[in-house]
Amino acid sequence: MPAPATADLVLTGGPVHTVDPLRPLATSVAVRGDRIVAVGHDEVTDLIGPATEVVDLRGRLLVPGFQDAHAHPVGAGVEMGQCDLSGAAGTDACAAAVRAYADAHPERPWITGGGWSMEAFPGGRPDRRLLDTLVPDRPAYLVNRDHHGAWANSRALDLAGVARDTPDPADGRVERDADGVPTGMLQEGAMDLVARHVPPVTPDEQLDGLLRAQSVLHSLGVTAWQDALLGDHASTADPAPAYRRAVERGLLTARVRGALWWDRARGLDQLPELLARRSEFTLGTLNCHTVKIMQDGIAENHTAAMLAPYLTACGCASDNAGISFVDPGELAGIVTRLDAEGFQVHFHALGDRAVREALDAVEAARRANGYRDNRHHLAHLQVVDTADVPRFRALGATANVQPLWAAHEPQMDELTIPFLGDRRAARQYPFADLVRAGAPLAFGSDWPVSSPDPIAALHTAVNRHQPGSGLPVFLPEQRVTLAAALTAYTAGSAYVNHLDGTGTIAPGMLADLVVLDRDPFAHPAEEIALTRVEQTFVGGRRVHHAT
Repeated sequence: MPAPATADLVLTGGPVHTVDPLRPLATSVAVRGDRIVAVGHDEVTDLIGPATEVVDLRGRLLVPGFQDAHAHPVGAGVEMGQCDLSGAAGTDACAAAVRAYADAHPERPWITGGGWSMEAFPGGRPDRRLLDTLVPDRPAYLVNRDHHGAWANSRALDLAGVARDTPDPADGRVERDADGVPTGMLQEGAMDLVARHVPPVTPDEQLDGLLRAQSVLHSLGVTAWQDALLGDHASTADPAPAYRRAVERGLLTARVRGALWWDRARGLDQLPELLARRSEFTLGTLNCHTVKIMQDGIAENHTAAMLAPYLTACGCASDNAGISFVDPGELAGIVTRLDAEGFQVHFHALGDRAVREALDAVEAARRANGYRDNRHHLAHLQVVDTADVPRFRALGATANVQPLWAAHEPQMDELTIPFLGDRRAARQYPFADLVRAGAPLAFGSDWPVSSPDPIAALHTAVNRHQPGSGLPVFLPEQRVTLAAALTAYTAGSAYVNHLDGTGTIAPGMLADLVVLDRDPFAHPAEEIALTRVEQTFVGGRRVHHAT
């Protein structure tokens, strides 16, 4: 009998956390081509030949590649090359960064970028007058970190014709002072009043942004992701052509599931276009069989759709329960049709009313079409009513959550909890309840809204506080184990991304692997955040090696 063919790559000296329930632990993995051919212990080293690359783990942990179930990498990469405010803490730091960028780029007709945090400004709402002093000679338009609001200066507002008599769009709000004059803060759909006038990002800038973001994600151990918005929205140019160019040039090393943007103003008339885009942009490692429906906004600006109204600053009930961007009755028909056409639906559902509306729509599709393996999922889930928790398992809908948000921070403590009230605030990000109820669970980052670092997300999911924050534990009863968190960021997201050959370490699976610098299972949970990624492989090919 001939000896078995040798491996191209062997990683040995474990531990290996396989996320495979049939063989959860190992110490050695062999790869041939782009596939794993053996998982085990010392016997795997028999596949080492003269040309085999051997990685000595030396006690470091090997895990499947992380997969981000909800991210916006192209926009993040583009913003990294613009006025990047993501690292600015406080009003003064934001102001200094804007002024420095404007001074360094006198050739730019507009000052664009973003990443500022709402807590950096009183009430979460910066004013055009400050921006006027920083950029007096050009229009400026800066999106906040969650991309649900934007800060514009007077020149930008004047150019767009946004004035005292400009009505609020149905899906947004122009913030105004006591005299009704726009302050420069634009919420949700009101962003487009100015965004449509911003010079478009060039195709080369889009491609550069994608490649910049891909490098960052690989350095963090991310081998695949779902891009949660392929289409034109606000000031974001459609990322799909950049992905296509990257595939055609052999530059896309990650596996990407693209979610095609659902234009809530056009209804089912846009279905033929979505079908055409699905065909056009599904190639190589890019698959666009998903449609993204944004059902509501965010809690901080009171546009997340809630079952009961928000509270006012004095703790009284207001007359505002948020916005359902798609009428719930229409949503059921839309999702049923998309499901019949073989689309996965990726919902933005943050408030408890939006969550219920999305689950109702999935239920309607199940009744009409029967079970179809489209793997619909609801992203964010900041507030979930207790009655809706078991529906995820019953409907086969995945809870796609962003763990870094499940923590005390100024945006939570100052702009959210006081306006939700104690009872509703205690229902935020119920990860453990979802796990106990058997809900399929996937993790994502929503980068650039928050950090794309899976290790920081794992730390927060397990500890319910962000690394190094020094703040109290946030709803400790909703903590999950490290094993559950790691599964959600690997196999769970692989399921959502329809990447069935990934997410676990087992023979026959694609060799998407990550070498960590330590085994966080062997250390206290408080030390998870100290873990770093040393090497990342996609299909057996090394795409990152820390120096």
